[in-house]
Amino acid sequence: MHPLSRFASFLVLSSLCLLGPACDSTPPPAKSERGVLLVGNTRAHNVVRLDEETGEFLGDFIPAGSGGLVAPNALVFGPDGALYVASGDTLANSAVLRYDGQTGQFLGTFASGNGMLRPCGLLFGPDGLLYVSSFLSDQLLRFDGKTGAFVDVFATGNGQPGGLNGPRALALGPDGFLYVSTEGTIAVNGAPTFPGLPSQVLRYDPRTRAATVFVEQPELSPAGAGYISLLGLVFGPDCVSASGECDLFVSDFANDIRRYDLATGALEATLSTNYSGTVPTTNNLGGLVIGTQRRLYTVGFDSREGSGAPGAVLRFDARTNAPLPASGKPGALLVSPDPRLVRPVGITFTLLKN
Repeated sequence: MHPLSRFASFLVLSSLCLLGPACDSTPPPAKSERGVLLVGNTRAHNVVRLDEETGEFLGDFIPAGSGGLVAPNALVFGPDGALYVASGDTLANSAVLRYDGQTGQFLGTFASGNGMLRPCGLLFGPDGLLYVSSFLSDQLLRFDGKTGAFVDVFATGNGQPGGLNGPRALALGPDGFLYVSTEGTIAVNGAPTFPGLPSQVLRYDPRTRAATVFVEQPELSPAGAGYISLLGLVFGPDCVSASGECDLFVSDFANDIRRYDLATGALEATLSTNYSGTVPTTNNLGGLVIGTQRRLYTVGFDSREGSGAPGAVLRFDARTNAPLPASGKPGALLVSPDPRLVRPVGITFTLLKN
């Protein structure tokens, strides 16, 4: 249990509800609204809509290549209600693109350049800045949250354990700290190398830029792919109520979701995501989001299928860690592997008008 101060409550409300993925206290949709998952296909270069309740495909939200969309990784709603998408995998095409939050219409390139190379994480901070994790330059970049103008390099990797080595997802905690997942890689000539560094979750003080390791590299999952590559981050199931339980959920690209106590950093639970049923697993995981009724969602894909890997969506109860499959489906499957999900990584939640 994590009691929140008034200031911390404001941070959670602003970062998790208005400025990022759906708030963990999002009420059930009104009759005129529909709870929708938005999923970024990194190989189909589009964003699709799925019904939160049934997993039904609702068509493209952002058509393939709209506005120059390439390999979308992170999806986050801004304070203006627009959807911001981390796009690109080279210096030439890496950018943060902006789309209408209700229609998916392209509204322009919001931020780019300044060393941005394969952006993998986005966060609008309470300081009015957009934080971008630049995966292939081992940097956290900051841009003006209203204009997209470049502000500075907030942090840079150092090639040492505990450093910003292969930064992925970003999340703002109820304690006001910035949390970053790292893959443990070092970028060399625009490609990740694996020098044996740990994959960790770092915690930064946005005011001083001081960093500590919040989550050390965990033990291998018995059914995992034989390595650790921490990726998605989300706080829940209830980081808004003063007496609510607020933990950090972390997805591992190599399998499983781990739940950590925010006060101590202790591992509280491991949620199995091995929907392929193989040992070692052949499915990888993407990001995390919490939707209505404190339900936790992640996306995955089968690594045996290469670049055309069909994706799936998993659903859990963030309060009890129990899997919540769609009717008739095994495990935690909301959406079984489907060719309309093509190596999905990014996922977010919203309420759209019917």
